[in-house]
Amino acid sequence: MTPDADPIAAPVARLHGDAFAANPEAAYDALRAAGPVAWAEIADGVHALIVTSHRTAITLLNDAATYSKDSRHWTALQQGLVPANSPVLALMAFRPSLLYADDDRHVRLRRAMDDCLARIDLHNLHEITQRHARELIAAFAHVGHADLMTQYADTLPLRVFTDLLGCPAQLVDPMLAACQGMIDAGPQAEQASHDLARCLNDIIELKTSHPGRDCTSWMLSHPAELTHEEIMHQLVVLIGAGTIPTAAWIASSLRLLLTDDDYSSNLTGGAVTVRRAMEQVLWVRSPMANFSAHYARHDTTLDGIDIPAGVPILISHAATGTDPTLPDLGYDNRAHLAWSAGPHRCPADSQAAVITQAGIETLLDQLWNLDLTNPDVPNRHGPFHQCPSALDIRFRPQPADAFATPTASTGRYP
Repeated sequence: MTPDADPIAAPVARLHGDAFAANPEAAYDALRAAGPVAWAEIADGVHALIVTSHRTAITLLNDAATYSKDSRHWTALQQGLVPANSPVLALMAFRPSLLYADDDRHVRLRRAMDDCLARIDLHNLHEITQRHARELIAAFAHVGHADLMTQYADTLPLRVFTDLLGCPAQLVDPMLAACQGMIDAGPQAEQASHDLARCLNDIIELKTSHPGRDCTSWMLSHPAELTHEEIMHQLVVLIGAGTIPTAAWIASSLRLLLTDDDYSSNLTGGAVTVRRAMEQVLWVRSPMANFSAHYARHDTTLDGIDIPAGVPILISHAATGTDPTLPDLGYDNRAHLAWSAGPHRCPADSQAAVITQAGIETLLDQLWNLDLTNPDVPNRHGPFHQCPSALDIRFRPQPADAFATPTASTGRYP
């Protein structure tokens, strides 16, 4: 690469807009045709390099010496060339959390996160999820139809995380509203982000004086001695990484279970059938479609492709899972990159799996004669998450008294 070369090439695909939401594979095919790493537009006026090769992605994700997670390396952003209202900034602009940390700072923050997550009892987490799932189902079971995306999958992980964070009862509804506003990524997303930060700061202040058995309290007491600001941003990562992809995993697994003949004819197979569908989704419809942003610390090459310093490089977790050069590994093989890889691999895969499986099994157990009315809906817009825009179902209505009166959230992890 010559010093005066233009580092930004013309994008070969757009990873946003109606066409991408309706047919993401067409964009990935165009990117693959251009090489293992190719340019794409991820939002209006925002370009990034996208890795679609599974082997190339593994190389990058394990090379922390060459590639940084710190988005302050993003040259276009630092030069004011990224629109200030760009929707990608919510997940790509720098925050003082482990998601954007390198080297010793990342090790310190990651250790605190790992240690706190390890204290979550997975059996109790399963029970929490079941309780919230039944409450949500009770709200529409008597009607005979629902949008499982907005009425169930979106909300279930959020409710679970209010318990895991030790959210007091008076903050549950504001927390849910703030998180939902961020998920919707509409005009109110920025205000929702501020509202979430305010809720988290209130929880941190409460747990400082009244600690409990919850992730916030465990962060506060961790030997790493995180500041309140660091804890707040750690919790933002925990909520974002733990709820939005989990909602997509629940929804995509349900769609597969209800539409694929290999599954829909055998829903009585129980946990084995559900778990197999969940693993297939991680390969073919990764909930995090394009993420894991990195920045080369200096001009370099990756698999023969010029990589300029200071431009975002995103791993296409979706495209790497359907990489045609991969051998047929079978869906039970967990070499997919839905959880990423390397030092920044997702730390909460076990917890997400418990929430997803419990949410799916509870729904299938509680509702009868489920029928997906429109399986071919497009994805939600945006480059990062692969998630159905809706999941409309019909089912046999349940009697109004079929469910016990929902128990209010305790506001703590049991």
